[in-house]
Amino acid sequence: MITEKSPALAERRVIILIARAISYLVYFYLIVVEIILLIGFFLLLFGANPSAGFTEWAYRNLDRVMKPFRGIFTPIELGTTSADVPATFDTSVLFAMIVYGILALLLSGLIGWLSRRLHQIESAEEYNRRMADLAEQQAEIDRQREAAARAAAMQAPAEPADQGTGATPSDPPAPPAPPTS
Repeated sequence: MITEKSPALAERRVIILIARAISYLVYFYLIVVEIILLIGFFLLLFGANPSAGFTEWAYRNLDRVMKPFRGIFTPIELGTTSADVPATFDTSVLFAMIVYGILALLLSGLIGWLSRRLHQIESAEEYNRRMADLAEQQAEIDRQREAAARAAAMQAPAEPADQGTGATPSDPPAPPAPPTS
């Protein structure tokens, strides 16, 4: 558990919040990329009409996310559809889906770690606040005891010592001695 002072915790908290926000944005981007790859893969597999509006949009976005992966594998031609559009099993798209998926899993792990770290920092801050509150309460109790002791010392006359034990009548009785064997 983190037990550092509050200013260092506050700085760490801000850094982790920023890192987590950036991680969420990148994670969201990777999820969108996975969806585009999946849509593009099925459109290519089923030989969708490339002049349709949605298909044009999907292929345009597919080309953007596939730039690092083009040419790795040769697409497998499965034949043509009734509109003479080739149906293609594009293994490069599958490979890109795997790579982006692994990146998304790693980023998900990072987000989880950052969230746990943030929780630790918040717990440490709460612990520090509670300890400060307890110290204040203890100091107040000590002040009250000292004031009560001073007031009692000023009001009470000196009492004679008890015969034999050296204890005053206001002292609590001594506990019995343990038996010796």
